[in-house]
Amino acid sequence: MRYRDFEAIMSIDRLGRYLSAMGGDTRKAMKLYRLNLQASQEMFTIISCFEVALRNAINEHYKTSWGNNWLRDTALVGGALNIPRCGKTPHMINNAVAELRTNYSHAKLVAKMDFGFWRYMFARHQYTALGRTLLTIFPARPRSSPGHHYDNTFVFGELEKINGIRNRIAHHEPICFSNGLSVRDTTYARQHYRLILDLFNWMAIDEGALLYGLDHMNMILNKIDHL
Repeated sequence: MRYRDFEAIMSIDRLGRYLSAMGGDTRKAMKLYRLNLQASQEMFTIISCFEVALRNAINEHYKTSWGNNWLRDTALVGGALNIPRCGKTPHMINNAVAELRTNYSHAKLVAKMDFGFWRYMFARHQYTALGRTLLTIFPARPRSSPGHHYDNTFVFGELEKINGIRNRIAHHEPICFSNGLSVRDTTYARQHYRLILDLFNWMAIDEGALLYGLDHMNMILNKIDHL
C-alpha cells in the first residue's frame, strides 16, 4: 500500500510520530507502525496470560481461607470487604453478582472482575481486610531488606504499571516511543515485558513453558531497534 493511502486510513495525526521517528522515510514509517502493532499484540497476549494466572492464584488462596464463594461472601453486609475503607470494592462485586442473577457461579464472578480489581487486592485496606496473607502467592519473591520492601504496597505499584501498559494497548496507543516524544525507543516495552516475566517467576511459574510459541517480544523489539 502507498503511504498516502495508508495515511488516509490511519490519519495524519496518528502516523505523524512514526514518520518523524523515521526521519520522513514513509516506507520505514509504515514498517514501524506495523511492528508496533505486532509488539502490542504480543504484549497483550502475555499480559492476558499473566492476568489469568494472577486472578487464579488469588482465587485459590482466598478459597482456602474464606470459602468457595469468598468473593461474593466477603462483599455481603458484614463481610470482610464490606467496610468503608475498601471503597468501591464491595460495590463492584455486588454489582457483578446482580448482573449474573440466576446465572451466578463463583467461577463466572471471578471471570467478570477486571485486572484493576485484582490489583486492588494488594491495596492496603483490601489486603488487611482479608488477613494480610496474599503475598504467599509469590513464594519466590525477593526477600525484603531495610532499603527495599517487597511488600503488598510494592506489588500494588508493580501491578499498576502492568495495568497502565494494558490500557495503553487497549486504547491503540503506541509502545515503541520514548515517553511523550516522537523518538523510536523500545525501553518502555522492554521494562514492562521484563516486569511481567519477573512476576511470573515470583509466582514460581515457568513462563518459558507457559508462553511457548506465544512470546516473540524480544525478536519484534529487536526489529524495531534495528529499523
